[in-house]
Amino acid sequence: MIEKLKQIEIKYENILSELEKPETVSNQEEYKKLMREHKTLTPIVEKFREYKAAELAVKESEEMLNEQPDPEFKALCEEEYKQGKLDMQRCTDELKILLLPRDPDDAKNVIVEIRAGAGGEEAALFAGVLYRMYSMYAESAGYKSEVISSNETGLGGYREISFMVEGEGAYSKLKFESGVHRVQRVPETETSGRIHTSTVTVAVLPEAEEVEIEINPTDIKIESCKSSGAGGQHINKTESAVRLTHIPTGIVIECQEERSQFKNRDKAMKLLRTKLFDMKQTEQNEKIASARKSMVGTGDRSEKIRTYNYPQGRITDHRIGMSIFSIESFLNGNIGEMIDALITADTAERLKNA
Repeated sequence: MIEKLKQIEIKYENILSELEKPETVSNQEEYKKLMREHKTLTPIVEKFREYKAAELAVKESEEMLNEQPDPEFKALCEEEYKQGKLDMQRCTDELKILLLPRDPDDAKNVIVEIRAGAGGEEAALFAGVLYRMYSMYAESAGYKSEVISSNETGLGGYREISFMVEGEGAYSKLKFESGVHRVQRVPETETSGRIHTSTVTVAVLPEAEEVEIEINPTDIKIESCKSSGAGGQHINKTESAVRLTHIPTGIVIECQEERSQFKNRDKAMKLLRTKLFDMKQTEQNEKIASARKSMVGTGDRSEKIRTYNYPQGRITDHRIGMSIFSIESFLNGNIGEMIDALITADTAERLKNA
């Protein structure tokens, strides 16, 4: 591990030198690439230097222990030696985590798709609750969220809704939300007070960049149509809604959130590119026979991951067996504790398999 860290430190110093060159600064693409690498390597190099400082302190205190006859000074050296050893072990443990292979998509923006499952109108209403929850979380985390497409019901729910969450590391935080979310509660329309169980499916997709997925323009059928649903006087007066059909896969994307057809088309293309990237990744993952199935789950969207039990005020994540008894706060976007627990569980699993 030490040899690997030395090589990383050399690479880090080389990147710093490159970033100072005028020709690098003038090449924006190269500059951004180096800045991303610099940001990734900085915490590793800083922790390695902390380790080396602790190692030096241990060596110096060990030498003084052998040289000093004074009992009081010797006791002080022993304390410094013990503390240095503890610091070395702490840094080693933290470096093991920092050196774990990073998910290349972690830093990306995400597109979140929420679809009502079993439960009819009640499922659609809960899809709306989850959309609100993720929007509030995104705002509190300093991310920007924007609806790409939606299919509302008459009672304020969503049959489906897709939205973008933009910000550094958005995918790393939200990727474990993919799966089936189950809700147990008494619907507003229920007169007998019976508890109903409904499901909502969430898919979290890393936004695909243009360089990652090339789309042949001849593979796309583009149609313009009038918007439908809520929206006031503008609805149905202009053909601003866009429907894209990707002929090779049959994927259909509809977008009518913007008043401008150009903006709707741009949003629809982003969603199509991301869906094609997701299909490509899924195919690659299926080819890896030894793919791990961690305790945090595979990201399989048919996997039941969480239950929201209203009568008990409880949210339980079935992958890590964690329950939180503050459902109102959780649904108001305070999901950071659960997200951190899922990331910790995934890190522990990867360390075990490293």
